[in-house]
Amino acid sequence: MKKRATVLLTISALCLAGGVILPQAFHFLPIPNAGIILCPMHIPVLLCGILCGWPWGLLCGILIPLLSSMITGMPPLFPTGASMICELATYGILSGLFYQMTQGKIYATLFPAMLGGRFVMGISSLLFYNLAGKGYTFELFLTSAFVTELPGILLQLTLIPLLVVILKKSKLFPAQQNS
Repeated sequence: MKKRATVLLTISALCLAGGVILPQAFHFLPIPNAGIILCPMHIPVLLCGILCGWPWGLLCGILIPLLSSMITGMPPLFPTGASMICELATYGILSGLFYQMTQGKIYATLFPAMLGGRFVMGISSLLFYNLAGKGYTFELFLTSAFVTELPGILLQLTLIPLLVVILKKSKLFPAQQNS
């Protein structure tokens, strides 16, 4: 049991580090606003929930935007960072729960987790942006969550299943148990 906890902590720490480093690396891509379009923080959070279970995914989802904001200044903690904390925490929870519920069916995990996270992002953005005196509309939500981030959605649906398969074949995937 102690070995399993160490493995989960290590994988979660790697996901956490990846969630802070990836957005910085994406700034070097010759794509304007690559960090916004490709959603690099989402990948390690979804992966952490799948690999380690929902409690670790939740923790990773909360800490990534918080640490990134404190270390790099991006995202600004309020209102964007607060909304991202809610969104990414939801991704972490839902990816862990759906992966377990679907007995490892990756797309049956990703689709509802990604929709749920975007739904929570819309609600939290509406609340936080309006508290900050900035308008947030349904049209803005649809544009940001589904149109602007479409390349990121496609990247997640391609990269995460590939990473899970590679980790399973390399025997680096921790055995899922009730978390």
